[in-house]
Amino acid sequence: MYTDQINIAETHWDVLVIGAGNAGLCAAITAAEAGCSVLVLDSAPRDMRGGNTRHTRNLRAQHDAPTDVLTESYSLDEYYDDLLRVTKGVTNESLAKMTLEKSAELTGWLGARGVRFQPALTGTLNLGRTNAFFLGGGRAMLNSLCRHAEGLGVVFRYDTEVSAMNLDDGFCEGVTLGDNTEVTATKVIATAGGFEANLDWLAEGWGDAAQNFLVRGTPYNKGVVLRSLLDQGIKPVGDVDQCHAVAIDARAPKYDGGISSRIDGVPFGVVVNKHAKRFYDEGEDFWPKRYAIWGRLVAAQPDQIGYVIVDKIGAGRFMPSVFTPISDDTLEGLAGLLDLDPQTLGQTVDEFNAACPPAPIDQSILDGKATSGLNPEKTNWAAPIAVPPFYGFPLRPGITFTYMGVAVNDKAQILMADGTPSPNLFAAGEIMAGNILGQGYLAGIGMTIGGVFGRLAGGSAARMLNKGTGE
Repeated sequence: MYTDQINIAETHWDVLVIGAGNAGLCAAITAAEAGCSVLVLDSAPRDMRGGNTRHTRNLRAQHDAPTDVLTESYSLDEYYDDLLRVTKGVTNESLAKMTLEKSAELTGWLGARGVRFQPALTGTLNLGRTNAFFLGGGRAMLNSLCRHAEGLGVVFRYDTEVSAMNLDDGFCEGVTLGDNTEVTATKVIATAGGFEANLDWLAEGWGDAAQNFLVRGTPYNKGVVLRSLLDQGIKPVGDVDQCHAVAIDARAPKYDGGISSRIDGVPFGVVVNKHAKRFYDEGEDFWPKRYAIWGRLVAAQPDQIGYVIVDKIGAGRFMPSVFTPISDDTLEGLAGLLDLDPQTLGQTVDEFNAACPPAPIDQSILDGKATSGLNPEKTNWAAPIAVPPFYGFPLRPGITFTYMGVAVNDKAQILMADGTPSPNLFAAGEIMAGNILGQGYLAGIGMTIGGVFGRLAGGSAARMLNKGTGE
């Protein structure tokens, strides 16, 4: 029988996976390879399957020596130090260290299941040593894993929203779909993402500012599964206002703008608010370690708007945006095009230029070329904005995924309010990422968390079913 002819409600599944992104596919494949019957449900249509994985490009992996896709080494200690710096220590230490250690297995595991990686990246992002990039991006990675899963007999259903999780004292008896159909399984793995596309829920943490957010991630992550779990006594983790939020072009669409809407010019210019004033150190650290704080920074500014200002030289230092920059041969003219006060912008840039050191910057390192006498200072890559034409990019907070989710243990079991693990309910991916990411972000670590915990969840479910090795 073809899989599309299977009546999913009349079949009792070994493992039900909710969500067909990176975490869900890793879980489904792991369970299926152990001999489990697996059903994967995704609320999106087939051509938009995969949640935010569609928009990703890479994962961050620990390695002690060069690999076929990563240069040099990236030790566990360095990786963990990077994580502590961006989270400011708000992380579950044991789960975090386990995740980073297991990240070393991911490129090999994915490669054996059809995912192809491109050669180590070079250039301004400084990621060739730490991040493995998917050849063809996240969509190609998804397609490869879906093909592998289908070859194992995994059944997929798209346009299929789970409206409720049916729990009885922590035991998941099944799920109710949007058409009131009920589906049952012995083990259930929630990989349904966060609630970034639910602006009303975001407003619980951000207030009215949430209405000015752009959702660069999938419009299908509305938090329905997460809300159902939390309402039934699952232990929450993380804060409602913590999220992966980057500064994206204000001209991007309200939903699903993806990676192309990001503006990477922040370290090579100045960022001002609607009053044409700087408000944060643009050169605090390498961009992959700081880009995810800029959504929050812009969100805290009046009307949730900011502007990157660079000159001709600065514009050549970063990857171009999909949107054409707004430009003029004079700062005064650019200010008018951006609806900024020309005199104030001119004063801001003049003061910045006067505070820059005379030596040229070196964007390949933290060069310490800092301004002197400003508040805030720019601590690296402080070069004058003086060579026309001048370019401006309007910025809005672009939210990718939320961190508030469900607490889990090292077997990916979901925990009840008292810390007791559910006997048959697991989680992986963004719905539990807050266990690792209390705040901040490292480029590629979202995919790492999803891959590691997807494999853990699928393996734990299979072992509890006495199916194969379950890894």
